[in-house]
Amino acid sequence: MAYQRKLGRTASQRKALLRNQVTNLIWYGRIETTEAKAKEVRRIADHLITLAINEYDHTVSTTKNTHNEKGQLVTLDVVNDAPSKLHARRQMMAYLYEIKEPRLKDENKAEYKERTKDNAHPVVEKLFREIGPKYRARNAEKKCAGGYTRIYKVGPRRGDAAEMVILELV
Repeated sequence: MAYQRKLGRTASQRKALLRNQVTNLIWYGRIETTEAKAKEVRRIADHLITLAINEYDHTVSTTKNTHNEKGQLVTLDVVNDAPSKLHARRQMMAYLYEIKEPRLKDENKAEYKERTKDNAHPVVEKLFREIGPKYRARNAEKKCAGGYTRIYKVGPRRGDAAEMVILELV
């Protein structure tokens, strides 16, 4: 039995296609694709969302004593990822493509750079800040992992009659 559907592509093409579709599903919340692709994307997206749910609140707070430019001793409160959350973040960053946040209509280039300078990988941040807390409550109700996506059948595609579906986050 095969590990995953071949989707009529070579391994590198298939990996790039699935990475792109999973990234877009997480960023936009829904995509339209064929049924076979949607079933593969669903598996990967559920895995990444489960990682985000399990690790989104694992942070470590520490205090750090440093000297400022005047030579005075200053105590800083630093919040970092716990090792398990850092590992999950790196797994997500290795798989997902980086999407740049769009510039707002009334925002100039300098304001855009200032707003997005700390957000190196906005898709991963969206997983940890929005999707993780949202689905954690859902996960507690169901008492099981998975089931974060929904597939709606749209009908056959014109041209080759492939079954088209809309895959969305619940």
